[in-house]
Amino acid sequence: MSTEIKKQKKMTLTIPADEPMACGHLACQGCGATLAMRYMLKALGQRTALCIPACCWAVIDGPYPYSSLDVPIYHCAFETAASTATGVKAGLEMVGDKETTVVAWAGDGGTFDIGLQALSGAAERNEDIIYVCYDNEAYMNTGIQRSSATPYGAWTTTTPVKHFKTRPKKDIVSIMAAHRIPYIATASVSHPEDFVKKMKKAKGIKGTRFFHVYAPCPTGWKSRPEDSIKLARMAVQNAYFPLFEVEDGENYAINLKLKDKKPVDDYLRLQGRFRHLTDVQIAAVQAEVDARWERLLKLAG
Repeated sequence: MSTEIKKQKKMTLTIPADEPMACGHLACQGCGATLAMRYMLKALGQRTALCIPACCWAVIDGPYPYSSLDVPIYHCAFETAASTATGVKAGLEMVGDKETTVVAWAGDGGTFDIGLQALSGAAERNEDIIYVCYDNEAYMNTGIQRSSATPYGAWTTTTPVKHFKTRPKKDIVSIMAAHRIPYIATASVSHPEDFVKKMKKAKGIKGTRFFHVYAPCPTGWKSRPEDSIKLARMAVQNAYFPLFEVEDGENYAINLKLKDKKPVDDYLRLQGRFRHLTDVQIAAVQAEVDARWERLLKLAG
């Protein structure tokens, strides 16, 4: 037996080996949302029920009667992910099933915008569900339109280059923290160990748990499919998308401290949706990222 094979045999897996997601899905190459689903199901296991509204994943899963996921899925209306998950959880408990984890799985359009009212209601009632927003920063499934998760400076089909988005991205985590729910976490497909650890932690908590997951979209971001993980990692390293947790709406903890925080310039220039930005505009993005990072540091003590 070669030395290399012996080394491989001694390797310890850092995430579960089970694969509740099979091949045959319909995602684009380099889709961050697909990786996010895979990591979540690895953490939660097969005793999971998904409620998926209109979004990329309503298509990625596969055409009826086929599915790439080995868990039950309830497809629901665009605005109803949280309320549908609430109903599914109540129904399961009525028949004595208190073990199945019910997950509302929605994109940023169905979370930041269209589904915000149902999400807020579920959070205010502290419903016993996990809500996951995979954020690719636009309405990708319907043609790359601007959402309130679209960042400043980004091109979309409804914010073309000469009229790019000039408003900042909505701070969904602060909105959810204001509801004082038990657990909130950010996660990225570039850091699967962190993602899985947080999801397992959330599984053991009762009440509403919210995940904001960074999920690059090569199609909408005009980036190369092979750069998806690189972009996600860069976004963490430059504090564009920091990894942190919030418990009970006020206890903040940063999961990855940045001793050498990178600038956002390289991250932005790797994506065609930001290619039109001038140096002055990139400096404005940098200033916003720095301000948000300083605020997070203060919140985390």
